[in-house]
Amino acid sequence: MRLSYCTNVHPAEDLDGVLDQLARYAGPVREAAGLDVLGVGLWLPAVLAHRLAGSPEDRDRLRAALVEHRLEVHTLNAFPYGGFHDDVVKLAVYSPTWADPERLAYTLECAEVLADLLPDGVDGSISTLPLAWREPWSAADDAAATAAFAELSAGLREIAARTGSTVRVAVEPEPGCVLDTVEDVVAWLAARTGPAGGPLGAVDPEHVGVCLDTCHLAVSFADPAEAVRRITDAGLRVVKVQASAALHVADPADPAARSAVGRFAEPRYIHQVRERAADGAVLAADDLPEALDDLPGAGPWRVHFHVPLHHEPAPPLAATTDVLRAAVAAVRAAPYGDAAHLDVETYTWAVLPEAAVADHGDDPLVAGIAQELRWALQNLSPSAEHDLAAATAPTTTSTSGSAASSPVVEGGEASTPTPVSVRRTV
Repeated sequence: MRLSYCTNVHPAEDLDGVLDQLARYAGPVREAAGLDVLGVGLWLPAVLAHRLAGSPEDRDRLRAALVEHRLEVHTLNAFPYGGFHDDVVKLAVYSPTWADPERLAYTLECAEVLADLLPDGVDGSISTLPLAWREPWSAADDAAATAAFAELSAGLREIAARTGSTVRVAVEPEPGCVLDTVEDVVAWLAARTGPAGGPLGAVDPEHVGVCLDTCHLAVSFADPAEAVRRITDAGLRVVKVQASAALHVADPADPAARSAVGRFAEPRYIHQVRERAADGAVLAADDLPEALDDLPGAGPWRVHFHVPLHHEPAPPLAATTDVLRAAVAAVRAAPYGDAAHLDVETYTWAVLPEAAVADHGDDPLVAGIAQELRWALQNLSPSAEHDLAAATAPTTTSTSGSAASSPVVEGGEASTPTPVSVRRTV
């Protein structure tokens, strides 16, 4: 299981900006984390993905920067289309939808770029949105999305045949969207898998699967092992795990708890909230201010706010890192779990309350991401001591000068690094 950190935490939206972020953040993060090679889950906005897909020279510039800073890329985040660091993002992050041809074009361009950047012998993954925000969404939209995923499957097969590199797209369920839960995304994809020309299209499970965002999973109050079982029982695979933690509020009726969670309300991103009632029902609010106004607060809350993995919020708040641990363990034990990618996705550093970053020194982003990666290495593998010892061990280098493989966190006995490990890529 290869480990990386997602660069959607950085605002760059052109090539020069991405090259600068690799030098300013990713390289120093690798050094601060004590890693020989670091994996980055690149976010390429649509304009940049289009430029890179059409320019071998620009891809060479990007590749050279990765080699220079001892970084590797095996996964992309193609959920935000652009403008992810605008002053107000909110529901705009779900546009264009999968009913819009621009979404398909963007995703295939990302796949072209990733296929060219992948280390030799490594499969790639791309995470994408769960079709759209739930409304407006019509039967015509659903038919258009079905056709788009059939075309996506065909395009990914063509890329594999032409380049020899397999790239898989992973659909990421999220509260409030058309595909709100793991159960939703499994039902939608499973109904559309089959031979080309079938009645509902031809989504290819070899090239399309599921992205399990563990913050979203926690917010939905899902059982991680059951969620993974649903995916694999449907003949699908977990292609990617986005390592993330949600806020947990045990007693949202407590004035101190309401005050504490209220500090996380901010204008840029949407922070869906779910409350579990005594009868097991899950009550929904689309954003944290709405939850504070409208939810009864009679049961615990989960808040879609990605908190740093190593950060323990002060009581009466908590983080759902237990869900993250359980989800990674379940994926590791599942079919193809060894090939899944694990991408640390805390994109909220810039909007965290001050107390959450106060202990990270002069450069909180570099230090904080490095601490998240170290936490992941220590906590997401049953053989953490062996993996940490291997983290700073030298790796072999290819003739191009890039690292042949990044350090790994493996489950089980010490062995030669394989994809069934949390590979040290940040």
